[in-house]
Amino acid sequence: MLTTKEAIERRRSIRKFKAKPIPEDYITELLNAARLAPSGCNAQPWRFKIVEKPDIKAKLAQAAYDQAFIATAPIVIVCCADIQGYLDGTVSGAQDLGKIAAIEDRIVTILEHKAERLKTVERDELGPRIAANVAIAIEHIVLRALDFGLGSCWIRLIDEQRVREMFEWDDSIYVVALLPLGYPAESPEARKRLQLRDILID
Repeated sequence: MLTTKEAIERRRSIRKFKAKPIPEDYITELLNAARLAPSGCNAQPWRFKIVEKPDIKAKLAQAAYDQAFIATAPIVIVCCADIQGYLDGTVSGAQDLGKIAAIEDRIVTILEHKAERLKTVERDELGPRIAANVAIAIEHIVLRALDFGLGSCWIRLIDEQRVREMFEWDDSIYVVALLPLGYPAESPEARKRLQLRDILID
């Protein structure tokens, strides 16, 4: 099993996959890694759809502006934010934190008011705000996948509405990303990275 440091250093965006199925218990482990991710007020707004059927994967590839390689992955995980779940979870999560004195009562009140105000925000605007929570869970999947020799590739260039319509989801589900997943059939070199001095702000 890789250390966290090794996983971070070895991760690559994989766009070529072997035609080899992923064991169900591996998928369960990946979802469990996502489940354990942190989120604001412990709202846990992430929701996942596992897609294995070739025809549905092909439609997802089309919804990603014809990025054909997506359909070649053994599975594609559709990573979403549950907007209503986030709003409900923020309130209950804040209250739970208040009960154990992890945060002050005034912070609980601020969070409750914030959640109430968010209910008036348009769903298409609210989705991207919540997406950061889901992104953390996705990266847990990406890094845990390396323990099983699996590769993945974040896909954000997608027509979210088209994906929602495919699965007949209402506007409480915001599609954050697609995550094609499988055994790599390529070994890409590490891409150029900024130096530490370049990512620090004075």
